[in-house]
Amino acid sequence: MSTLFFLFFTISIFSFLPFSSLSQPPPPPKAIRIDCGAIGKSEYDGNLWLPDAQFVSAGTPKVITTPVSVPILSTLRSFPLLNNRNKKFCYTVNVYHGAKYMVRTTYYYGGINGKDSPPVFDQMVDGTLWSEVNTTADYADGLSSPYEGVFLAQGKTMSVCIGANNYTDSDPFISALEFVILKDSFYNTTDFNKYGLGLVARNSFGYSGPIIRYPDDEFDRSWAPFGKSNPTSNRNVSVSGFWNHPPAKIFQTELTSGQSKPLDLDWPPFSLQNSTYYIALYFAHDSNSSRESSRMFNISINGITYYSNLNVTPAGLVVFATQWPLSGHTRLTLTPSVDSKFGPSINGGEVFGLLTLGGRTVTRDVIALVKFRDKLQNPPVDWNGDPCYPQKYSWTGVTCAEGKGNQTRVVSLNLTGMGLSGSVSASVANLTALTDILLGNNRLSGTIPDLSSLKFIRKLHLEDNQFNGEIPSSLGKIEKLQELYLQNNNLTGQIPKSLLGRSGLDLRTFGNPLSAPPPH
Repeated sequence: MSTLFFLFFTISIFSFLPFSSLSQPPPPPKAIRIDCGAIGKSEYDGNLWLPDAQFVSAGTPKVITTPVSVPILSTLRSFPLLNNRNKKFCYTVNVYHGAKYMVRTTYYYGGINGKDSPPVFDQMVDGTLWSEVNTTADYADGLSSPYEGVFLAQGKTMSVCIGANNYTDSDPFISALEFVILKDSFYNTTDFNKYGLGLVARNSFGYSGPIIRYPDDEFDRSWAPFGKSNPTSNRNVSVSGFWNHPPAKIFQTELTSGQSKPLDLDWPPFSLQNSTYYIALYFAHDSNSSRESSRMFNISINGITYYSNLNVTPAGLVVFATQWPLSGHTRLTLTPSVDSKFGPSINGGEVFGLLTLGGRTVTRDVIALVKFRDKLQNPPVDWNGDPCYPQKYSWTGVTCAEGKGNQTRVVSLNLTGMGLSGSVSASVANLTALTDILLGNNRLSGTIPDLSSLKFIRKLHLEDNQFNGEIPSSLGKIEKLQELYLQNNNLTGQIPKSLLGRSGLDLRTFGNPLSAPPPH
């Protein structure tokens, strides 16, 4: 086996144990389920769904007037496209820092924009661009569109955001949002500090019933049917040895071929983007067959060897690839080994796209900006989620740069003429990488906070507002300050001596009821 193979692949074989726990349904997973646009709590399939108002600060709840397949699709939250292209709207939930979450978004258009087809837009998790949301084909078939991913909680909150891109032609929307904690062992060959996983396909082979979810899958993942119904005798297997915990139900059916025939599958059943993928394949030999016998076969993907002489016993096993490059249509081929007494078979499979995580703004800056936002009475509508990432969806008026140690800092605030009201929080002094604060031509009031900790400030524009109180003498301690615009406010007192006659400083104070300096 080549060295290249080991760079991409690992095989793990686990024995099954008696699965007596199937007699009692597992408890519901630790989860937050949000029914977007709903005004009250509800229960569906034994799960509690919460209204979304406490998790989001923008958008309009709407009711679908056409019949829906499940109750949670009867409402949604819509976000305005007008003047909001490349602005994100975020749901933010409290999470367990360091926990691994399955995140699922669900979209059902229901004609709420008055157009025949739904809009196309982007979805994000924290600072990572997750995927484009295109529900056109599903909606034409009367179906909702779920998207599923696996992400590590990098902090005490996690945000899921949607935003209009260049293809968006009407208001983006969302119907439902779920966060489900997964066990640490799940998909643990992936470095979740560097990557997330975006589900491409998850199938139960040889199965033709409804989508398998909770309680069959204790973590409520979705396993879609694939292929003609072909039940096996693997009725009482345990999956406790598999770190991904596939539901036992997927081992009750299989796809197989004749003894000497290869099994060819076009799977996933659609074209893939040129990218790198995580693949997991699940196998278990029919338990009615002789335990001294096994299935042996080779696995290839698009003609490239995936695994040779795989020995499948009733104990079962999973074979996975952590980084396999794929593009276009994919052909999975199982070819029986020469000595095998049985044809190849497969029970289940998962394919995820490997998502390189976006950047993350320094926590101190995020906290400072949130406190600054919370002092405003009408902050920019997109000031949620990560301030700097994804880059094309950074907060309105916020400019970021990568500094020492690859840390992303906020270096400029430009909210000139945004019609803002409220006051300026003292927390802005914690944005110590700032070079420019441009807040002119708004309706901001209150006193000017102490900004002497901002050693890199060159421009401080507070003109044409309603600030009152005295001009802080601490501004004179900022050595790099070149422009200090304070005109047309309600400032009183005297101009500090530390600012008067200072070389290289453009100081503007007219239009304030300032008192004259005392005579020398």
